[in-house]
Parts: sequence; C-alpha cells; structure tokens
Amino acid sequence: MEPKLIKAFVIKAEVDKPVFIGQDEKVGRRQLIEIKGGKLIGAALPFSGTVLPGGVDSQVVRPNGRAELSARYGVKLDDGRSFYIQNDGIRTVAPEYVHLVLSGGIAPAEAYYCCTKPEFEVYDESLSVLNNKLFICCATRLPDSIQLDYYMLELE
Repeated sequence: MEPKLIKAFVIKAEVDKPVFIGQDEKVGRRQLIEIKGGKLIGAALPFSGTVLPGGVDSQVVRPNGRAELSARYGVKLDDGRSFYIQNDGIRTVAPEYVHLVLSGGIAPAEAYYCCTKPEFEVYDESLSVLNNKLFICCATRLPDSIQLDYYMLELE
C-alpha cells in the first residue's frame, strides 16, 4: 500500500497580535497569540463550521528563528457537533527574517515553513475519523490571520 495525503479541511482563523512574555539569548522569545475565531471549510471531510474564540497559540521563537508552536482551540460544526484541536509543530523562517521574527514582526508568508501534527478530541462517534487517521497540517501565516490546511494520510 502506498501512502497518499488528501486535503481533509481548511481552517481560516483570525489571530491577535503576539503577547510578549519574555526573551533572552539562550531561550529565545516566548509569546502567546490569541485565536479570535474563524471558519472551517471541508474538503475530503464534509465539515463546515466555526473556530471558537478563546484559543491560544503558545510559541517559543528560538534565537535561530525556529519557532516551537503549541496551539489549542475548539471547533463547532454547523450541525452542532464539536471537537478540540491540539496542534503542535515547528515554524522556520528564511535567515534574512530571523531578526524580524525575534523582534515580534511577521515575515512574508512565503518566507515560512510551518508544519504541525494535530491531535483531536472528539465528542461524537461520527467524528471518529479524526482519531482513526493520521493528520498533518501546513500553515500560512498572514499579519492578522492564519490558514491551516489539514491533510489526512490514506493508504491506497
């Protein structure tokens, strides 16, 4: 069997400006980014819904510009079902933008590599596909939003 990635759904979320916690030359820059809400648009999985406000993306931007991300947020589908996402991963940036991101700035979207491994908490058996398949997520960071493309690994 050959593995194949299939786009499962897309999330377009509004995010607030990073809240600066602290920074040094050893650890890097710690920041929190509030997830204000957004939309989920189905692809291979026939979901549509809303990203609930109140989520947060906790980040450490290391001195070399590599960010370690841990985002947590809830989704309410249009039909009333809901699930929770824990999305952990990394984001790297082209060397010429390291100073910018360490100072709290946002580099152009094409300067980033951002991939995560989502884990889902589901409350309805009809959403079990989220726990029974492996997913990866690729993100595009924009100044006040983020697009998250969720891919499901299928075996053919």
